[in-house]
Amino acid sequence: MNEVNQKKLLVMALFAGEIMLKNGAETYRVEDTIIRICKSRNFPFVEAYVTPTGIFISVDQEGEDINEMITYVKRIQGRSINLNKVAEVNAFSRRFVEGDLSVEEGMTQLKDIDQLAPYSLLMQALFGGIASAFATLLFGGNYLDFSAALLTSIILTFSIKRIASNGFNLFLTNMTGGFIAAFLSILFSYAHPNIHVDTVIIGAIMVMVPGVAITNAVRDSISGDLVSGLARGAEALLIATSIAFGVGFVLKTWIYITGGRLY
Repeated sequence: MNEVNQKKLLVMALFAGEIMLKNGAETYRVEDTIIRICKSRNFPFVEAYVTPTGIFISVDQEGEDINEMITYVKRIQGRSINLNKVAEVNAFSRRFVEGDLSVEEGMTQLKDIDQLAPYSLLMQALFGGIASAFATLLFGGNYLDFSAALLTSIILTFSIKRIASNGFNLFLTNMTGGFIAAFLSILFSYAHPNIHVDTVIIGAIMVMVPGVAITNAVRDSISGDLVSGLARGAEALLIATSIAFGVGFVLKTWIYITGGRLY
């Protein structure tokens, strides 16, 4: 394989890893995908190191000749959760490794995967609201709490998506989300005496709870990727803290002004 094809393959593997990492994949899965793609085309030396914010890849066609080694670095700026894209890249990597796809065909397929549209905002808000409403029932809420959490979560989802699209950072976005969840829960509690502020808040903020980040932090740590595990754990802690800050600010202000009458 000539040097041009070597570089093209490296870029393709890097792009595959970038898609996975940006959409919620664990770091060990990204590393494994990159290594398998490169080794499928007979590279004797492939090394990949992935963190939540960057990908580092080195390949060497000749093995002993360090002049033939190529290293690429990719900075990952933003991350979200779209496990459909992760699954699609997983399927692509298997096809590429087991088949005879060219690098150009592989890049075309990866670009198509990268352009896959996520679920609509309306669908995310609706089903997120339903999940939050049932979470309210798990914590002892009644049917009024269920309805209040459903509406609060729908409004909350639209709000945080709009805030995030305007360039606000992770802390401010989730803090504002916690603020909105607490504020709407208090309003609903004044609408009917059987609506419980605490139960509605617990249910509503479920759409912001960093479940995937916590899961990946544990899985990365178990797999021995301690840097990535600590980084993802810190990210989850930051999100949880920002949510608590927003909720706590509203509740503290409400208690200070009105005495905090909880129904």
